[in-house]
Amino acid sequence: MEVEGKTVASIGRGLLVLLGVAQGDGERQAEWLADKMAGLRVFEDDAGKMNLSVGDVGGSLLVVSQFTLLGDCRKGRRPSFTGAAPPEEADRLYRKFVARARAGGVQVETGVFQARMQVHLVNDGPVTLVVDTGGLGIG
Repeated sequence: MEVEGKTVASIGRGLLVLLGVAQGDGERQAEWLADKMAGLRVFEDDAGKMNLSVGDVGGSLLVVSQFTLLGDCRKGRRPSFTGAAPPEEADRLYRKFVARARAGGVQVETGVFQARMQVHLVNDGPVTLVVDTGGLGIG
């Protein structure tokens, strides 16, 4: 991942987490999501079954704050970002997510909050997931 032409973070095997923080999200959502990402069994075991977590394979998380995930495109031709948390709150919860994942023993690299980043991805496999805390009753 680059910011202004300089590499700021890089991982090998692992997961790219594009983290969007919505209005109304709190610490419980950040913690739940960090635990979920650390334990999500999406890597193949010796039998070819998705049965291993990022920690099981010695992998890392590359966490990028991405408010544009909250863009609402239902009306008009320009997305509305009113559902995204204010920057100060989003940054606080982004940092909470990262700290929780690290506390769980996962290697975590991060982007630069609110920076224009160039993220390079080699997607090794067919898995792309949306993990959303909405409707979980954990607020």
